[in-house]
Amino acid sequence: MSKSLDEFRSYRDRMNSRIAGIDHLGIKRFFNLDTAAYKDGALDAKTKELLGLVASCVLRCNDCIDYHLIQCIDLGCTDAELHDAMNVALIVGGSIFIPHLRHAVETIDTLRAERAG
Repeated sequence: MSKSLDEFRSYRDRMNSRIAGIDHLGIKRFFNLDTAAYKDGALDAKTKELLGLVASCVLRCNDCIDYHLIQCIDLGCTDAELHDAMNVALIVGGSIFIPHLRHAVETIDTLRAERAG
């Protein structure tokens, strides 16, 4: 397992717990809204996570890319689906996304290796 991916998961869990303890109505509402946005609706959760992945890629946020890749793979996305989504991000975002594409491909490889044991 990638040390950086482990660090990401640990940091995210620790800080989300810390943020939840702040007890601020606006922050809690946003986090709840974010969680609800990715649940099945007119679009299924898998499609919504792929959309989240594309948006994160275009915004060039590696933490967000990692989060959505974890969710996508947990929901059964194939590499072909992930690559297709990232191609859309590349077309929309342009060549400035390429370093983040490298990061995304490395994360996919790491997640697939984890699941292979």
